[in-house]
Amino acid sequence: MTTIEKSIDVEAPVRRTYNQWTQFETFPSFMEGVERVSQLSPTRTHWEINIGGVRREFDAEITEQHPDERVAWRAVDGPEHGGVVTFHRLDDKTTRVHLQMEYHPDTLTEKAGAALGVVGTRIKGDLQRFKDFIERRGQETGGWRGEVDRPPQRGEL
Repeated sequence: MTTIEKSIDVEAPVRRTYNQWTQFETFPSFMEGVERVSQLSPTRTHWEINIGGVRREFDAEITEQHPDERVAWRAVDGPEHGGVVTFHRLDDKTTRVHLQMEYHPDTLTEKAGAALGVVGTRIKGDLQRFKDFIERRGQETGGWRGEVDRPPQRGEL
């Protein structure tokens, strides 16, 4: 597995920043290679991506979500990956968005891209475009404030 961690400070309150992040269908507006995201249920999304001319579709599920704090996910099919985005209030008008993602590169091209840091560079760009998107709008396009508790892990009660 390859792990990537990136952060960006956004000039928007934590509530607005979090609310916008939960609007998954807007991700194509700022995520390179993401053509479409469909919200299938409160905890399931369907993704259509095109990266480097390779088109893929997969479903992802929200595994943990707490308003103004975190959103964690994992792919349920397609490319093996998962991660968490956390939201940190720096002051009344500034939020740090921190993304940690793990993925398993399948093809030789994906393995070379991982070794060269291509995915990390793409994520850094996606976070910058998210920052520009939310700061330019001045308000979120919506928000889902529901809770999703992490399921118990093996060995936990």
